[in-house]
Amino acid sequence: MHTLEQLRAGELAGIQRLDLSCGLTEFPEEIFDLADSLEILNLSGNALSSLPADLGRLHKLRILFCSDNQFTEVPAVLGQCPQLSMVGFKANQIHTLPAAALTPGLRWLILTDNELRTLPPELGQCTHLQKLMLAGNHLTHLPETMQACTRLELLRIADNEFAELPAWLLTLPRLSWLAYAGNPFCDTLETAIVGQYPISLIKWQELEIQQQLGEGASGVIYKARWQQHNAVQDVAVKLFKGAVTSDGLPHSEMAACISAGTHPNLIAVEGKITQHPTHTEGLVLELIDPAFGNLAGPPSLASCTRDVYARGTTFTPEAALRIATGIAAAAQHLHTRGIMHGDLYAHNILNTTAGESLLGDFGAACFFDVNEPKVAYALQRLEVRAFGCLLEELLAYCPAAPDTAAFQTLRNLQQRCVQPQVEARPLFAEIQQTLAGVLQNA
Repeated sequence: MHTLEQLRAGELAGIQRLDLSCGLTEFPEEIFDLADSLEILNLSGNALSSLPADLGRLHKLRILFCSDNQFTEVPAVLGQCPQLSMVGFKANQIHTLPAAALTPGLRWLILTDNELRTLPPELGQCTHLQKLMLAGNHLTHLPETMQACTRLELLRIADNEFAELPAWLLTLPRLSWLAYAGNPFCDTLETAIVGQYPISLIKWQELEIQQQLGEGASGVIYKARWQQHNAVQDVAVKLFKGAVTSDGLPHSEMAACISAGTHPNLIAVEGKITQHPTHTEGLVLELIDPAFGNLAGPPSLASCTRDVYARGTTFTPEAALRIATGIAAAAQHLHTRGIMHGDLYAHNILNTTAGESLLGDFGAACFFDVNEPKVAYALQRLEVRAFGCLLEELLAYCPAAPDTAAFQTLRNLQQRCVQPQVEARPLFAEIQQTLAGVLQNA
C-alpha cells in the first residue's frame, strides 16, 4: 500500500500500479503525474463519490478498483479511458450504470453489493466481456442484448430479485461458472432440497477451537477438537461471516454443503453448529489430511477467468487422469441431487501427488429442479464446460502424457466438453464412462 505523502513527494514516479487507501474524499491530482506509466489504480477503501472529468488523461490505465467507497453511480468518465478492461466498484451504493461508463475493451466488471435495479442495454456491446460480478443487487432481469456477449465465461447474479433465470443465458457458448442462489425463482427449491437431507446438530460447547487454518470470502476455517460422548475427534470448523460475497450468500453455501451429502471426492460435513454465543452460523467438517494441497491458485488480473498454477507444476498421466475422474464423479453426484457447484475450478480442488482429489468451496453453489430436464441439462452442460477447462489444464501440465489411443480419447473428450454448442456437450454420466475406459486402457 502506498501513501499520499509518497505520491505528493514524487517518490512514486514511473510506477505501474498505485494502491491508495487513506480516507480520500477527493481524487488526488498528483495521480495524473503518473499518466505515462500507471496501468493499475486501486482506490478501494476510501470515501470517494466521484472521479475527475479528465480521468482519460491516464491514457495507459487498464485496471481500476474503487470498491468500498461512496459512489452512487459508476462514473461515466470511465468511458474516456480506452485501455480500461477491468473495473471494480464492489460495496458502494451504486444504483446507476451509465452506458457511457462502458469501455469497448471491458473484460471484467465487478459491481457486487450495490443498489442496481437495471443494467443498460449497451452492456451487450461489451463483446470482450468475460467476467461479470453482480451478486447482492436488486436486479430483476438482464438486458437481452447480452446474448451478444459470447465471450462471457463467469457470471454472478446471486442475491438479486430474478423471478426466473433467463433462458438465453444457458445458450451462451462460453459460460462456465454461474451463481444465482438467493433469488426468488430458486429460494423455494433450495428450502425443499435442504429439507430432504437432515443434518446432525453439534453444540458449540462440544468444540474446542484451535488454530486458524484459512479464511475465504464467506468465512473462517479453524482446526478444532470435537468432544462427543467418550470420544474426541479432530475436525475443521467453518464459521460464516454472514455478508454477501462476490459469489453469493453464505447461507446458500451452507445449504449446498449440507445437501451435497457424502462422496469420496467431497469434504464430508459432520454437522451444523448450534448454540454459538453470538449466533454465528457454522459447519463442522472433516479435517483434511495435510498431504492434500491446492491444485492451483485463483485467476490473476491477467488470466481473468483461468487459474494460475505454481511454476514447475507437472502431473503424471496417472495422477491427471485420477484427478479428472474424481472431480467428474463429484460433479455427477452433485448434479443428481440438483446442485450445481458453480465454481468448478482447480483452485477449489485439493489434491495429492498421487491424484487423490477433493472438490470444495460451495460459495457459488446453486440448486436446480432435476424434474425440469431442459433447464437441468443446460445447467449441467454449463458446468461440463468448466470441467473441460480443468481437463485442458491437467493435460497441459502433463508433459509425459503418452501418445496413445486412450489419451487421444481424453483429448477428444476435452474438446467435446468445451464446444460452443451447449446441447452437444456430454453430461457427466457419459464423461465418467469415457474416463473409466481411458483408465482401463491407459
